[in-house]
Amino acid sequence: MKIGELSRVSGVSVRLLRYYEEQGLLDAERTAGGQRVYGEDAPHVVRRIRAFLEAGLPTRVIREVLDCVCGSEQEVEPCLSGMLVERLTEIEERIAELQGTRASLASLVAKTEGRGLAAVA
Repeated sequence: MKIGELSRVSGVSVRLLRYYEEQGLLDAERTAGGQRVYGEDAPHVVRRIRAFLEAGLPTRVIREVLDCVCGSEQEVEPCLSGMLVERLTEIEERIAELQGTRASLASLVAKTEGRGLAAVA
């Protein structure tokens, strides 16, 4: 399948497909004319890549774990469990940090608004 067809089937732009290839996430053969030709499993691979990206994994990590997925994008090998739990923990820690930052900022805003009201009164 050529890149245009893969783009159409997967709903991913040609530009992104080229990027995935540059990042080592997607393999393509080249014809004598230099055109990219992807294997039959390419749409499944692209869906896996998209699922990992949506889960917040960077491409460098996806490159390492892509082979640990079998069947559909939902079937992840148990060997990934530790890495995925670690990533989830990192995200949860970041969320907690952001919630603390938000609370501090909201407090500052409330104090600022209170001064503005007092000055007007």
